[in-house]
Amino acid sequence: MGLFSKDKPAESFPVAKPEAEWRAELSPEAFRVLRQHGTERPGTSKLLAEKRPGVFACAACGHELFDNATKFESGTGWPSFFRPLPGGIGTTVDRSFFMTRTEVHCAQCGGHLGHVFPDGPAPTGERYCMNGVAMVFQPAG
Repeated sequence: MGLFSKDKPAESFPVAKPEAEWRAELSPEAFRVLRQHGTERPGTSKLLAEKRPGVFACAACGHELFDNATKFESGTGWPSFFRPLPGGIGTTVDRSFFMTRTEVHCAQCGGHLGHVFPDGPAPTGERYCMNGVAMVFQPAG
């Protein structure tokens, strides 16, 4: 299964690599999530407990996605944020599993990060529910 389903047009990103290269660079679980639109099991990400100042970046290309100041405890079992960094992410419509959701991907490499839902806290009312394995944490300083 490729990055996009057959009914989605191919999109180009500034960081593009052949599947074999992504597979060689990423752990099997990160590859499954980032390149094949998988989902990690809830409650398994070490990033859930991350509270230090810093930035969450794409595990595939290092592009900065979310500031830790926008992270909140959603109770879902996945790292959740109420606002991405400017230029950090892109979205597409995801019609898999007999529902319509908004899929979130890295703006630089197109890696699948998770989904955004309209049930987050103020000030945005959005909940960016991200797979921890799709991100790395970069502490401030």
